[in-house]
Amino acid sequence: MKIKIDSTKKKTELLCGFVLENSNKVLGLGKFDVKTSSVINQSLKDLEGKLGRLTIIPSPGKNYAQRILLAGLGKKENLTKDTIRFVSGKIAQKARELKLKEFSIITPPNFVFDQISSVSQIVEGSKMALYKFDKFKAEKANNSPDLTIIVSKSNKISQIIKTSEIVAEGVIFTKSIANLPPNECTPTTLANFAKTISKKNKIKCNIISKLELKKRGFGGITAVGKGSKNEPKLIILEHNRGPRNEKPIVLVGKAVTFDTGGISLKPGDKMDEMKFDKCGGCTVLGIMKAVSELKLPINVIGIVPSVENMPGGESYRPGDIIKLYNGKTAEILNTDAEGRLILADALAYGEKQYSPKAIIDFATLTGACIIALGTNIAGIVSNNEKLTKKINESSKRTTEEVWELPLNQDFMDMIKSDVADMKNVGIGRAAGTITAAAFLRNAIENTPWIHIDIAGVAWTQIATKEKAYNPKGATGFGVRLILDYLQNL
Repeated sequence: MKIKIDSTKKKTELLCGFVLENSNKVLGLGKFDVKTSSVINQSLKDLEGKLGRLTIIPSPGKNYAQRILLAGLGKKENLTKDTIRFVSGKIAQKARELKLKEFSIITPPNFVFDQISSVSQIVEGSKMALYKFDKFKAEKANNSPDLTIIVSKSNKISQIIKTSEIVAEGVIFTKSIANLPPNECTPTTLANFAKTISKKNKIKCNIISKLELKKRGFGGITAVGKGSKNEPKLIILEHNRGPRNEKPIVLVGKAVTFDTGGISLKPGDKMDEMKFDKCGGCTVLGIMKAVSELKLPINVIGIVPSVENMPGGESYRPGDIIKLYNGKTAEILNTDAEGRLILADALAYGEKQYSPKAIIDFATLTGACIIALGTNIAGIVSNNEKLTKKINESSKRTTEEVWELPLNQDFMDMIKSDVADMKNVGIGRAAGTITAAAFLRNAIENTPWIHIDIAGVAWTQIATKEKAYNPKGATGFGVRLILDYLQNL
């Protein structure tokens, strides 16, 4: 999809305008000849401006548009930062369905949203909605039509389009690798994606492999990864465009390319979805790609511990005691609680190696998070109120929703072990999301840290809210959230 701006409504195959609920006019559409205006007015009555509802009418007069599309925004008082993104996605999908080469969207006036925000939402919604994972299908999706945004030209508008395209492409990149099946995406595959990002965007990449991981004391990654013939990797990307003495932000993402549960084997039902257990790591890769392309003047480190959790003759077992990177020992009670082991290694390494100003981790860590918050809100646990506030502010701007869960000493006590420093599961099923975070908290000393459990939001599930820009499969949750946070530092 090519995106451009135009301040005039030039000839187009499809001219698209937004309509508020129970409104008798199309936002920013302007005047037409009497015949066309009559058809538009009748269509407005039928449309009623209901959120997401579309209607297409021919342009009967001598107008610059072959067809006109009216798109409902819903009630004005219910508008959110996501409304235009959602509706623009539906418009883009309709344009592709009609096999158009191009279409135009009129930016609504400032009383709806400021134009910068509207343009950003139009770009993100349109671009992300046209993504389709068809790599392994004989019949591919139709070519994406080009988009013209009708808005007054300015340097700010041009820049926001460029930025929004990079952000959307970061999300699409994340989805494209998260959707890959386990036979096509091993830890080595993820490492190769990181190398490609590094090469294209001239950022530093370091891959730590099996023998070095064991030698350097990454006990969690080594233990979980040794049951598979596909060896584990620790992937590190460094974007250094800030001052040399400025502490970086460290991003850590869990990437279990397939999770059988290991010796504590999962039930067969929906085990195919465990290809999405790499989504945290894919999110970090997508963010690092976008950060480097945006050339943000900051220092950001991306760390992705990647393993395949398989049962086998060399697999780690319930009852094992392993030593993590920070020297603490963990009693293994369930080999399906593997994500916290590899994350603990990566978190401790990130803190020790880079002395960061903040650490943010992403993980499809616990089914308990889905029980607690459903499939549209991510759970967060943090040791720093200021960092949590910043993430919440970005959440409101991007509408990637998060909800904070508590972490006090009672929860820390729930993972104490009789035979090791801690155990890798809590007490029964109680507070599963928080006790997993408590395990991670043990890997952090004093650095501001926030853990984002994306188990419910990383891919579309039964109860996932329908969004045109989130087609079935991986959602890329967290990319827009953290890019907003980084851009607003």
